[in-house]
Amino acid sequence: MLNLERLRTLDALARHGSVSGAADGLHVTTSAVSQQMSKLEREVGQPLLARNGRGVRLTDAGRLLAEHAARILSQVELAQSDLEAQRGQVVGELRLGGFPSAARGLFPAALADLRTRHPGLRVTTGEMEPAPALRAVLRGDVDLALVLDWYNKPLPVPEGLGRAPVLDDPADVAVPAGHPLADRAEADLEDFAGDEWVTWGEAEFCYEWLLDTLRSKGIEPRIAHRAEEHATQLALVAAGLGVCVAPRLGRGPLPAGVRAVPVRQAVRRHVYAVWRADADRRPSIRAAADALRAAGERIADGERTEGGEPAG
Repeated sequence: MLNLERLRTLDALARHGSVSGAADGLHVTTSAVSQQMSKLEREVGQPLLARNGRGVRLTDAGRLLAEHAARILSQVELAQSDLEAQRGQVVGELRLGGFPSAARGLFPAALADLRTRHPGLRVTTGEMEPAPALRAVLRGDVDLALVLDWYNKPLPVPEGLGRAPVLDDPADVAVPAGHPLADRAEADLEDFAGDEWVTWGEAEFCYEWLLDTLRSKGIEPRIAHRAEEHATQLALVAAGLGVCVAPRLGRGPLPAGVRAVPVRQAVRRHVYAVWRADADRRPSIRAAADALRAAGERIADGERTEGGEPAG
């Protein structure tokens, strides 16, 4: 009989494309991966891996068995979901991922709520950008992730994933205090056509959104500085080195010398929770999605209380 853990190792090899990638995904050593594969090859009586330069590749038999392994593991996930649903208890381990500002703005309240309501549930978290987060959920490396898209740029969500809205997050334009528009009640993105921009890394989804949005308005943006963290972007703005889009989720107080100018036309990020569809009935998934949505609602209520409907 085929061993489930060895099939899980083969599935990880097929998904990650390398022994080291599979080891990282499974949180084991590379030697453990090699040992599991050697045992699986003895079980099936034929080679599943072949050397490919310094790495390895799946043989025809390896690819065939990997396809079966993916289906078997999906069926096991469904069985676990059904058992948890029948038991109706929110217990066990749940792995969450989220982009940094969501991890900062939503995780603390949601996780505190989960710990109070479901003490038998152990939650672990990690930061990851939306595209890697989707891949991690599909691979089974995390159980649920927070991802985002923009009001005018949807994030493609692969088949096989469930999703639920968590929060609509307004964004302002952060400018130096001495900027001509610093004291404006609101402005259009076109008003910043002559400014230099501080933005995200070149390959990031939000960077692509900014370029697409400004170019759609006839603006070819001058990108002066790129930084992964919003805090770094705002520090560069405070130094008078440009302007940046500043979403409100997880933003915290602005640095001295920075003003946030609301955008007249709607500029919002949509934040979603995503999970594998075959885990849809797991009470822990449902509980986490509910806790994240409740945290998002409290943030939205706070925005409305502070000054009417959020600008954006």
